[in-house]
This record gives sequence, C-alpha cells and structure tokens, in this order.
Amino acid sequence: MSRQVQSVEDKLSYEIIGAAIEVHRTLGGPGLLESVYEEAMVYELQSRGIIVERQVEVPIDYKEQRLATPLRVDLLVGNLVIVENKATIAYNPIFETQTLTYLRLMKLKLGLVINFGEKYVKNGIHRVVNNL
Repeated sequence: MSRQVQSVEDKLSYEIIGAAIEVHRTLGGPGLLESVYEEAMVYELQSRGIIVERQVEVPIDYKEQRLATPLRVDLLVGNLVIVENKATIAYNPIFETQTLTYLRLMKLKLGLVINFGEKYVKNGIHRVVNNL
C-alpha cells in the first residue's frame, strides 16, 4: 500500500478550488465583474487562514533592463500559487498561456485560471503547471 505525497501547492490548490466554489455559490453564479470575484476570493481565503496577496506586481527584465511596465498577478496564494480570475462567457486558452508566463517570471510551479463566468465554476477551473 503506497501513500501519495501531496505538495504544498496541491494542498493550496484544493483550498483555492473550495474557496472558488463557495464564492461562486454565495454570489449567485456568473454575471458579476472579475474584481468582485477577486475581492470575494481574498476574503474567503483569508477566512480559511490562508495568506493571499492581491494585484501582485511581476517585474519584467529584458536583457539587462528592467521594463517600466510590470505585469500584475490577480492573486498570489501562500507565496506559491498564482490565481488568475476571469468572468467571461468566452473562455480563451490564452489565459493559461499568460499564467504560464507569470509562473516562469516568478519561478513558481502552479497556477489556476478560474473563470467565474461559467454556470458551474468547477467547469471553469484550469490548472497550469511550470516544470512539474
């Protein structure tokens, strides 16, 4: 009988998904602005005792030059997992590509793109991994 070891990122993603389902259910499903879901996610994660930062700047270096315009990550959970919140009926796979870019720039392993625009948010959760 073998035991599977769960990473800290996997444990956090489980909590993040649970929080997203609770936020979606409590707010009545799709139809609100992305920023509303983002703020509710921060509240829900913090109420679970999880450290979360909102609108984290990601600097971009080009050769030896730091570019003046940084990227912004919607949520950084536990300093390990990036969460990109969406609220759209037309999901685009480019959201996952962007999240992978953020992961590479921040040297992190796991990101979640959560589309609150879905009727059932569980259908709008996309896992993005960097070198796993």
